[in-house]
Amino acid sequence: MTILQLKYVIEIANCSSMREAAGRLYISQPALSASVRELEEELGIKIFDRNNRGISLTVDGMEFVTYAKQAVSQYEVIEERYKDTKKGREKFSVSMQHYVFAVHAFIRTMTVFSPEKYDFSVRETKTEEVFKDVNTLRSEIGIVSYSKSNESLINKIFRDYGLDFSPLMVRDTYAYMWKDHPLAGMKEISLEDLKDYPCISFDQSGKSDFYLPEEALGDYDFEKMIRSNDRATTAEIMAGLSGYSIGTGILTDSMALKDDFVCIKLKEEDPLTIGFIVRQGHILSKIGERYVRELMKFKEDI
Repeated sequence: MTILQLKYVIEIANCSSMREAAGRLYISQPALSASVRELEEELGIKIFDRNNRGISLTVDGMEFVTYAKQAVSQYEVIEERYKDTKKGREKFSVSMQHYVFAVHAFIRTMTVFSPEKYDFSVRETKTEEVFKDVNTLRSEIGIVSYSKSNESLINKIFRDYGLDFSPLMVRDTYAYMWKDHPLAGMKEISLEDLKDYPCISFDQSGKSDFYLPEEALGDYDFEKMIRSNDRATTAEIMAGLSGYSIGTGILTDSMALKDDFVCIKLKEEDPLTIGFIVRQGHILSKIGERYVRELMKFKEDI
């Protein structure tokens, strides 16, 4: 069994077509089929069902693909981490939900650590991906949050993924909106006040078996909802449609948006606990240690 064979199986599963997978992998269809058959014979299981309508995963195949994805992901992490070692290139990455303070901490870290050669990554992504990135060490550190509605689930995930969580702050719930929004002048606002306007939420949907909202009030039944997975797109929609989003008020510290948006305290309360995660037992790099020090400057009494 080779990493290449695992990648073949994953691509076939994604395409549900041997011909399409072969095209994407730049390999002939007969060679791809032969490689998969060899793997099935070696493992003693049938990974795919083949018929006139195409190809599909067997029950054993579904389980195998789950492990194959984990193995390939870990292989890519190792490859990425060490491929530039001989060139003296420093490596560091952090994965996060959409929190501006975490970006500011990264910027401050960069002012201290700016080697001649480096390959750093800041990944703003979905909550589940933050957990996976830190669990596999694709990222040394992750920035996540939880509210009362999903605290039990998040704590279970920390245990399942082998992650240590360090809280930094607990933030109240705010509504963000364009500075020219009809309700922008209010000092406090309720969801009833906002019912005629669309709520713009970060899109966490995907292939996950569970849904992990990034914002507070994740279980509230908003009558008008628009999901977006891009910060700039969200800003445009909020301005163009008089929409709003739910957050912590930290967005007002953003260098790019602080002059264009306002945040108003919501009457409905669902405080978010925000902090950082690391993999249990992992020894942070010097850059990782510095990044944590910068994060700790935002720590509040909890």
